[in-house]
Amino acid sequence: MKVGTDGVLLGAWTPINRHPISILDIGAGTGLLSLIMAQRSFAEVIDAIEIDDDAYEQCVDNFEQSLWGDRLFCYHASLEEFTEEIEDTYDLIICNPPFYSENYKTENDQRDLARFQDAMPFNHLLESVSTLLAPNGTFSVVIPYIEENRFIEMAASLKLFPNNILHVQGNPNSPIKRSLIIFSFVETSIEKDLLIIETDRHKYTSNYIKLTKDFYLKM
Repeated sequence: MKVGTDGVLLGAWTPINRHPISILDIGAGTGLLSLIMAQRSFAEVIDAIEIDDDAYEQCVDNFEQSLWGDRLFCYHASLEEFTEEIEDTYDLIICNPPFYSENYKTENDQRDLARFQDAMPFNHLLESVSTLLAPNGTFSVVIPYIEENRFIEMAASLKLFPNNILHVQGNPNSPIKRSLIIFSFVETSIEKDLLIIETDRHKYTSNYIKLTKDFYLKM
């Protein structure tokens, strides 16, 4: 299965300066984020959740073939099931949620919003995170830029507050497409930054290369 830029960016950018001991990857897909966090951190426990049968099998296979298989475990369950059953909390929760692609937007804003919400209801995600996150933990997520304000408002209702935001542009002339956000239960001033991926087709910026080079074979 293909590796998406969103996942690589989120895994590479997510701060680990708090030295998380336990990490949870929600909607792991084939395990990309979990594997990046295993490579970057000394976390003793890296759990992943994946509900899709094929993705789950691929995720387990990727974990077993990696250098960090003893620290990685994937649960074949829905987020709702997992949240109800697990009593532990996590120092870091990371998520690249499935969302409806802007490439197929229609002229009907209300319909587009509904389809975004159907992909992975943000309120469902945030409610689970607020339960599973340790009191001093952090939650790292990538979402469409157009959803940023609404997502932050929903998080605030659960006492989750943005601490860091990275806006991502494909190139200097394109609109901002993605927001990478770090949340915690601590309300602080927000550190904001901007990352541009390319200056031209396949000509990556130095900032993008610096951030992601450890996770590509050719960069």
